[in-house]
Amino acid sequence: MGWIIALIVGGVAGWLASLVMNRDASMGIFWNIVVGCIGSVIGNLIAGPLLGISGSVQEFSLVGLGVAVLGAVVLLGVMNLIQRGRVR
Repeated sequence: MGWIIALIVGGVAGWLASLVMNRDASMGIFWNIVVGCIGSVIGNLIAGPLLGISGSVQEFSLVGLGVAVLGAVVLLGVMNLIQRGRVR
């Protein structure tokens, strides 16, 4: 049951991050879930040592969702920097 919640919370986190970074039109639901779940890991790496908080996407909480969105925004920002260097 935990992985279903992780997919749902990861998808919501990825969607919210894509809205913040203005990439919502270019991402589908699959990539929202991927970005949200990877963003949760990145968010825990950032927020854990710096702020002393951590959250998990396997159990729903506002802290976990916030940490996942923070990490997903960082991930999308890095992706934007990498794609900016490519020739379009």
